[in-house]
Amino acid sequence: MGFFEKLFGKKEKESLEQGLQKTKEGFLAKISKAITGKSTIDASTLDQLEEALISADVGIDTTLQIISRIEERVKKEKYVNTSELNHLLKEEIQHMLYDVDELHKSFEIPTNKKPYVILIVGVNGVGKTTTIGKLAHNYTKAGYSVLLGAADTFRAAAVDQLTIWSERVGVPIIKQAMGSDPSAVAFDTVKSAIAKNIDIVIIDTAGRLHNKAHLMEELSKIKRVIQKVIPDAPHEVMLILDGSTGQNALQQAKQFTAATEVNALTITKLDGTAKGGVVLAIANEFKIPVKFIGVGEKIDDLLVFDKKEFVNSLFD
Repeated sequence: MGFFEKLFGKKEKESLEQGLQKTKEGFLAKISKAITGKSTIDASTLDQLEEALISADVGIDTTLQIISRIEERVKKEKYVNTSELNHLLKEEIQHMLYDVDELHKSFEIPTNKKPYVILIVGVNGVGKTTTIGKLAHNYTKAGYSVLLGAADTFRAAAVDQLTIWSERVGVPIIKQAMGSDPSAVAFDTVKSAIAKNIDIVIIDTAGRLHNKAHLMEELSKIKRVIQKVIPDAPHEVMLILDGSTGQNALQQAKQFTAATEVNALTITKLDGTAKGGVVLAIANEFKIPVKFIGVGEKIDDLLVFDKKEFVNSLFD
């Protein structure tokens, strides 16, 4: 049994199922309505299925792709009854989700990158600080040393909240006074990580979108100063999105992927929403791996995202 299989055990499956309960209830109710009393998959069934997917915030484009693929399979396989629809739908949804490499399926990092630098981006209120704390906890639990960098210097609360998390999970933090240059904090953080032989650096950034040009400039500057110390860093730019905002999360993803080179996603607050289908929309549209999902308030409620387990939890 590999590290990932150990990581995603019974406890994690239960957390995932509970976290997706609201999405699952609405989603399955609409699918049941679409197929009840039907003996074949006809145009009416597909229309209702389309409505079920869109109402779960799967998104119009992704929904149309799924429906189109199901239509093709129904024609190709000649006769498919409604009892097989769930199986078809599970397969097509899994097909839509972006495949990730093995390292993206665990709290593991490449052995040849030390320190491994993760730059966290996302708007205020999506759960950035909480996610950073949970990441630090999980990486520490996996045996790594972690250092936090409080480069969101425009909000005193952001630095204070990150400090509380650093104390809670027992990892050090580099911070400066409110209003300090964020890139200076990032620079000090990676320098300190090298001096202390730290495995993982997680740097918070400001969550402002009202001026995209300024955001791009700030993130670019942070990357430049980090690269003065570690030429190939940051190794990961992780965008945090609030799943409960549905299509708003999709719009944020568009803006942040335009502003910086995002290569990993974490989607939070899936436990409090019936809009969990937005995970499919985001993963399909941006072709960026969803690495983690947040399914609760507890420190262990940040789960490695596994597309098979996610889809199974929606249907089972």
